[in-house]
Amino acid sequence: MPECRTDLREAAIAMKLYSYFRSSAAYRVRIALNLKGLAYDVIPVHLLRQGGAQFSPDYLRLNPEALVPVLIDDSQLGSGAPVLKQSLAIIEYLEEAYPAVALLPPAPLARAFVRGIALSIACDIHPLNNLRVLRYLARQLKVDQEDRDAWYRHWCGQGLAALEQSLAADARVGTYCYGDTPTLADCCLIPQLFNAERLDCDLSAMPTLLRIRDACMQLDAFVAAAPGNQPDAE
Repeated sequence: MPECRTDLREAAIAMKLYSYFRSSAAYRVRIALNLKGLAYDVIPVHLLRQGGAQFSPDYLRLNPEALVPVLIDDSQLGSGAPVLKQSLAIIEYLEEAYPAVALLPPAPLARAFVRGIALSIACDIHPLNNLRVLRYLARQLKVDQEDRDAWYRHWCGQGLAALEQSLAADARVGTYCYGDTPTLADCCLIPQLFNAERLDCDLSAMPTLLRIRDACMQLDAFVAAAPGNQPDAE
């Protein structure tokens, strides 16, 4: 289990991940770090409490976008290492800096296939349903909770249904999204399915995605990254 830091200014371990336990984007990075066997220190950034710790001056100095995750890797880059932002960019950095456990297959076409799955989740499904979008619907557009939940289920369900159709028909799919080794695609899929189930999306017509999810959750790397196993879990 990653060690927890509660002060944004603490820096005891070389690799530090600023994370929120239910953030899909931070969840992706936790899975990738765990699959690669990399030690890291979780620094919780609570996105809801007291208006959101992501808007604190300390955090905004790290990431003016007020988003998680943020990764700082002093082990490779030394003291004063630059801030790494955006979950897929962070995972691509880990892939290049720590290639011993690969999250992308070697062949260009296979890499494009895996990246395509990851991007369909991270760029098409997740952005329509993340916290700042739902907050805007509530606060600026005055959309009530029932309609916000319907918004979430519509866009999440539509995207996952299309992904189910694609993966169910593709011979490259194995135990996981690509073959029999977890990849970047699985790092993105599992958090999205977690949030879909948390918001009561109907996944009954998605047996391929659920089968892959069940296989992933047999692995310690995915279990340790799960929201309920984080130091800031509520």
